[in-house]
Amino acid sequence: MKLATVAPGRPFLDGIAQRWVETWGLGRDAGGAGLILVPGRRAARALMEAFLRCLDGEAALLPRIVPIGDIEDEVAAFADHAALDLVPAVDPVLRLSVLAMLVLKADGAFSTAPTVDQAWPLARALAELMDDAERAGVDLAVALPDAADERFAEHWSQTLTFLKIVTEAWPLWLAGQGLSNPVARAVKVLKIQARLWQERPPEEPVWAVGFTDDLGGVGELLKAVASVPSGQVVLPGVDLSLSEALWDVLPDSHPQAAPRRLLHAMGATRGDLVVWETQARRAVPASRIELASLAMLPAEGLAAWGQRHEPIALDGLWRIEATDQQQEAAAIAMILRDGIRESGRDVALVTPDRGLARRVATELLRFGVVADDSAGEALSLTPPAVFLRLLAEAASTGLSPVALLALLKHPLTALGMTPGNCRASARRLERAVLRGPAPQPGIEGLRAALGTRHRSVDRPGSETADRPDQPEELETFLTRLSEALAPLAECGRATLPELLTALVRAAENLACVTESDGTEHDGADRLWSGAEGHALSRLVGGLIAHTGLLPDQDITQLPGFLLSAFAGEMVFGQRVLQGRDGEAVHRRVSILGVLEARLVSVDLLVLGGLNEGIWPPASDPGPWMSRPMRRRIGLPSPERQIGVAAHDFVTAMLCAPDVVLSNPARREGAPAVPARWLVRLQALLGGQGQKIAPHPAMFWQGQLDQPGGPPSPVQPPAPRPPVRLRPRRMAVTEIETWLRDPYAIYARHVLGLSALPALEESADRSDIGMIVHDGLDRWLRRGVLDSAHLQSDFEGAMSERKLRVALEAWWRPRLQRIAEWVSEQESRRARPVHLATEARGKLVVTAEAGAFSLIARADRIEIDAEGMATIIDYKTGTLPALKDVLSGWSAQLVLEAAMLGQGAFAPVPAARAVALLYWRLTGDRDRGEERAVGGEGEALAELVDEALVKLRRRIDIFDRPETPYLSHPHPDHEPRFTDYALLARVPEWSVARGEADE
Repeated sequence: MKLATVAPGRPFLDGIAQRWVETWGLGRDAGGAGLILVPGRRAARALMEAFLRCLDGEAALLPRIVPIGDIEDEVAAFADHAALDLVPAVDPVLRLSVLAMLVLKADGAFSTAPTVDQAWPLARALAELMDDAERAGVDLAVALPDAADERFAEHWSQTLTFLKIVTEAWPLWLAGQGLSNPVARAVKVLKIQARLWQERPPEEPVWAVGFTDDLGGVGELLKAVASVPSGQVVLPGVDLSLSEALWDVLPDSHPQAAPRRLLHAMGATRGDLVVWETQARRAVPASRIELASLAMLPAEGLAAWGQRHEPIALDGLWRIEATDQQQEAAAIAMILRDGIRESGRDVALVTPDRGLARRVATELLRFGVVADDSAGEALSLTPPAVFLRLLAEAASTGLSPVALLALLKHPLTALGMTPGNCRASARRLERAVLRGPAPQPGIEGLRAALGTRHRSVDRPGSETADRPDQPEELETFLTRLSEALAPLAECGRATLPELLTALVRAAENLACVTESDGTEHDGADRLWSGAEGHALSRLVGGLIAHTGLLPDQDITQLPGFLLSAFAGEMVFGQRVLQGRDGEAVHRRVSILGVLEARLVSVDLLVLGGLNEGIWPPASDPGPWMSRPMRRRIGLPSPERQIGVAAHDFVTAMLCAPDVVLSNPARREGAPAVPARWLVRLQALLGGQGQKIAPHPAMFWQGQLDQPGGPPSPVQPPAPRPPVRLRPRRMAVTEIETWLRDPYAIYARHVLGLSALPALEESADRSDIGMIVHDGLDRWLRRGVLDSAHLQSDFEGAMSERKLRVALEAWWRPRLQRIAEWVSEQESRRARPVHLATEARGKLVVTAEAGAFSLIARADRIEIDAEGMATIIDYKTGTLPALKDVLSGWSAQLVLEAAMLGQGAFAPVPAARAVALLYWRLTGDRDRGEERAVGGEGEALAELVDEALVKLRRRIDIFDRPETPYLSHPHPDHEPRFTDYALLARVPEWSVARGEADE
């Protein structure tokens, strides 16, 4: 038996290439014969690149490098027809579809029947359970009934009934179709190949390199390779320094547990391994090899930590402890950029965290470096997949504003126009129709809203002539949109293939583009191009072909189903990316996943995202069985994943002379736990009075983003416009804003800025407030003051607001309770001599810079026979605090009283106010509330006079050129609502002010 391992700290694949060339020769006149088995396709590509480096560009015919998953072609070359009489494997999408159908038909398994988007993940979990069992050689039909302890047998029986899907229903379906599970077939292929090599050993050399797992017949196949006369098995990362006593008791989570299992499956021991010494430009320090072995000792061997008294050399080992993910990404990008300053030096980031990988790739673009990120990308995050999901969401919500805008502003949407013109038209549609209360569903709802809403929207032709993005008439744009979405408009409840086909047709219609020069591009070419387009087309094609057996679905189920179907799907294959200046992918900068990094070697390696739950991943036993149950029936324990991840970590630590270990202290805003291996390293070194040196990249990152040193606090804005531009007219409702947030007055009156209405604006208190005010005005003008007539007037006001049916149903009982309370109040009130509702008034205040107009619209003014006035203000929300009214911070009613005393509400006669009342009209359990403010008699008169004095004083202050319009100048009197906080950067400077106060 020929077994070997590459010496630790030496390049693995380069060593394999060197040894093959030395043993079998390779060059212009030699080579080509032989077979090298590798764990996967990415390892095959990396080995070919190692051969190219070994040959230094010399032309040669390489041996066949075959991933183990593609070994069936090799079997066909050696086997007769009988040996290859294998049942075909079921298509993966078809398998999930059938399992989802069986889940949906599982009577009594769920308290509520699952939807298809809920059944799909369950089907995937069932498929994974079967795959695990087939790799481990476990017959689920035999093992599952005895999986649970007797104490839990009754509870387990319920799960066991559901799992009859995989023990009874699914095998029957496979047999009826003449198909097999993909993993079961793959295991049989490996066993056939192992038997063939044992019976008829090939004459050519056969090597198997880089394997760490014994499941699924791999151990049996490697044993056959080692028995071939010219066979050779080379294992990576076997720790030969570990004592036999510890080797025999290694837990599944130990990095050497996987190599031990593989050797055991081959019937071999570590003593059978021959160590290959390979050449390396820079060898990994021997001290790091010792450090890795010591740090990973199992619990039984930790006594060795205290027996060591000499310091451990930490040459080439660095540490990054970032504050958060963004700081970690920025520091890693700087390390990689610095690493390629030396010619010929290869650098890489290894991480299972795809979010970190994307962040680092983005940060590298700052330096003009486009990294080769070959670790794959989640299909659900690729542009075409996001495009399909947005389209499904828009269709399922009846083209709701948020979903429709997200679709229209996606880069793939063009609607037969240029993308720029399409987005310009979408922005016009947003301003004209989509802002504010949501229109009725569908295209007709958009057209109706376009015809009834009168918004300030630029008309076509008003844009500058040299602007490239020209929107078109909205009626024309809606026609384009209607035609593109026509396939989906015809779908209500249909089969999944019909829904998906309609979705694809609509997506291709949306993606059609016409360039500015008139060149047309078909939407299908844009949607399905590139690696991500090809992967998506294969998946969607499979879904269309195989989901017809599922029950009919409503279109509202489509977004959830797509999200479930895309989950876990990855896109592999290098894409030629472009940097800011058109650079191609940098060949010496790589971003690798953990699987890819097992066998590579570089000069500088960053191990990023070293947090629990990321690297190592969370050890999840799955939804069906606990850890003891899996162990009882012979399934692999979840801790095996931890052991494999630990082996990958140690291997990566030893594959580059310079290694940086990195993790953020916080992830997604929450504290993160460092990986257990980092904790072990820190504990081991801490006992020696040592620690891994921090990498200077953290300092570099601070210097790059803060070149002037620590940031100085942002100062609040203090605009001082010329006096001639300052407002000379203001409503009484704005006076409170002027006091609490002068910057809002500046932005509104001087800059002329107003906030856009929100998308899908809800019918909140502002809507009910308008309805209440309009209804009460009509009711009081008519003079028939009973509850029924007020309710009728409320109904009329509400119908004019054109609220949705659901909102009307929500407000109607509240309005009825308001009507009852108001009519009761009126029955107890004396009839005034003069009654004015919604009375408009204007008071001109003389000032040095010019007249200042104060305007108001009083909800209700009553004047009695003695000429005394009562002013009532209707509130459907929160009432101002009494102390704010008395101190002048909420001066609306008091100023209206002052205006009435000056005769500003003509034709209402001038009168002195003796009562200021708030009516809080909520329509809830309390129905309504009356609250008097300002006191009575002389106290109220004094308050009114003082309000005018304060107003004149404030006018004079802001008529001075040096007076600024400050934002939130009084922290104790912040405005309740403001549209200008972000414009004034309030969150930034208010934090700085708060820290200064501390």
